[in-house]
This record gives sequence, C-alpha cells and structure tokens, in this order.
Amino acid sequence: MRERRVVRSRASVADMPADTDPTSAAVEPPARPRDFVQSLERGLAIIRVFNAERPALTVTEIAEATGLTRAAARRFLLTLVELGYVATDGRYYELTPRVLELGYAFLSGLSFPEVALPRIERLVAEVGEGSEAAILDGHEVVYVVRVPGPALMTIAVNIGARMPAYATALGRVLLAGLPDDRVADLLEQVEPVPLLPRTIVDRSALRAEIRKVREQGWALVDQELEEGLVAIAAPVRDRTGRVVAALNLSTHVGRKTADELQELVPALQRAAREVEGDLAVAPAPRQRKMRI
Repeated sequence: MRERRVVRSRASVADMPADTDPTSAAVEPPARPRDFVQSLERGLAIIRVFNAERPALTVTEIAEATGLTRAAARRFLLTLVELGYVATDGRYYELTPRVLELGYAFLSGLSFPEVALPRIERLVAEVGEGSEAAILDGHEVVYVVRVPGPALMTIAVNIGARMPAYATALGRVLLAGLPDDRVADLLEQVEPVPLLPRTIVDRSALRAEIRKVREQGWALVDQELEEGLVAIAAPVRDRTGRVVAALNLSTHVGRKTADELQELVPALQRAAREVEGDLAVAPAPRQRKMRI
C-alpha cells in the first residue's frame, strides 16, 4: 500500500482511546463542553482516515491512525458498516459512496461552484491550462471546482480534495485574505513538511510570503507541492470585500515555466473579477451558506 506524505496536526485525532483507563493517561485530555459527544468525534475521525492513497485499511491500521484501541476501532467500523458508510471484505475496510451524503447538503447550498464554473471553463478555453477553485477550511484548502486543461497533470485533484494551504498558490491567496494573527494561528496548527526541496516550511518565511501575496494580489507556487507543478492563484471576494475563495491556473514546467505562467495573471484576475460580479447578483440566501 502506498504511503502519503501528510501534514501532521499538533492535535491528536482522538484524545484518549475508548477502552483506556483515564487514570493511566499521562496527559489529561482538554476539557470538553458537557454536551460534547466523544463517540461521534471518534466515528468521524475514522471516516476521515481514508483518502485516495489509503482507500482500504485494516482495523489495526485505522486504530493506529486514530489513536483508538483496536477493539474500539472495530466497534465503530462495524457500526459504520451497518449504517452503510463503510464496506468490508472481512479484513479491509473502505468507504462507500454513501459518505458523499455528508457533504452534499453543504455543496448543494454553496452557490460559488455553480456560479464560478462557467467563468472557469471560459478561462481554461482561453489560456489552454487547467484551473481549480478552492475555499479555506482551517489550514487546508478544499477544492470545489475543477476544469482540466488539455494536458494530463500528474497531480490528482478531485472535488472535495484537501491540500495543505501553506504549499499551494490557492492556499496562500486564501491565507492572505486573513489578518496576520489568524494566519499565525493557522500556521501554528500544522508542522510544515518539506514536500519538495523548494517547499517553504519556515513559518517566518511563510508569513512573509503571504504578506507579499496580499500586497501584489496573486500567488505563484513553483514546484513546492509536486515535482514539475507550477501554479498561480488569485482571490475571489464577496460583496463586503472579504476573500471567500480562490481561482488558479496550473500546469507542468514542461509546458510553461513559472515566468511564462505568470504572464497569465491578468487573465486569471479578470476571471476572478467576473466571478465576483456574478456572486454579487447571486441569490443572497444561498450565498450566505458559504462559510470559510
């Protein structure tokens, strides 16, 4: 099974295994509200363990990834199997399409993807490179629109996929739309991983880069996320001027160098402004459902 380099959060997925004696824990879990349901937290933690690189996992692998005991992980998995969110062959467990229901209500009420898609399609047709749109969720970007270009890219990006914000052009644009103190807080929540030799992992350097993006109004990332991948991104603002999403153009250095892709910034920014104009006249109740 392939391994994937991931951003390690400083917070544990599960504060304490379900079958662990609380008196034996070296560190007490943080205080939770009285009505906090830890079982729900752990069930969702199991669902989030699966990804494109780990589509099928054993009970032991899931227990190790979530911090649960093997017995507790098995009970949660069997419950998810009974509910139809997980399938198993007796050894390996994998998600079923039913998990899409969990995010469909949000995506179906999000006006941004449907508003942005026609503009992004025209942009891709104009410049001949692929484009994505994303929103910020904590220290990660979530892809909500994707229009592939004519060339096959090595990076696999699907709707709902997540990437570390610090290593993507989309993420840096979205972070640049936040106050400096909020940016610092988000960067403290992750341990930046040197995905490639070019990846910026020093937090001070990242904050400086984000300030630069804020000043110039766009971001460029050259082979920091994946070998050969270069991307530019521009912000999309709502009626109040708040950055709510970002658009990008991405390609391989074999097609365009970073300098050549940078020449497409005006076209990208024009598409972003067009999306902003469309959002301004979109039905207000639907637009209010968009949250960062």
